Amino acid sequence: MPAETLRKALSELTKNTNIKIVANSRFWRTPAFPKGSGPDYVNAAVALSTGLSPQQLLAEMHRVEASFGRERKGPRWQARVIDLDLLAYGDLVLPDAATHDAWRALPPERQAEAAPEGLVLPHPRMQDRGFVLAPLAEVAPDWRHPRLGLTVAQMLSHLPPGALEGMEPATT
Repeated sequence: MPAETLRKALSELTKNTNIKIVANSRFWRTPAFPKGSGPDYVNAAVALSTGLSPQQLLAEMHRVEASFGRERKGPRWQARVIDLDLLAYGDLVLPDAATHDAWRALPPERQAEAAPEGLVLPHPRMQDRGFVLAPLAEVAPDWRHPRLGLTVAQMLSHLPPGALEGMEPATT
């Protein structure tokens, strides 16, 4: 069950004494993205306190994914057992503003094919995805995107009609 897997993964993540969950959203049942690419997902957002660098935190998240059987190969955006994303790290922009802007502006057809070699923060497509913004608004509605200048609540309100279609709180 996806909700149970996510709950266990978050527990596993916080076994690292350098990671503490300080806030978490509800779990949301969300249609697969892109539409029709697999079974429904369970999405959530957590705010963390950590002494790890962004790269170390991402490596720890990948370790947890692997412990649940996630393999990072094959086509992008396919069904997977778990997917933990580092959305932001304070107001840090990585690797730099120009690279971030280029990844954020990548046309949709290229997004499915291209993956950055290194960590890009904030997540370059977070502002376009209801399944990211709805849970994130529950834990950090006032966090301001350092390149767009918009809060999470503002980005959520700017989504096109239908962006939250099919989303509902997950029964846990």
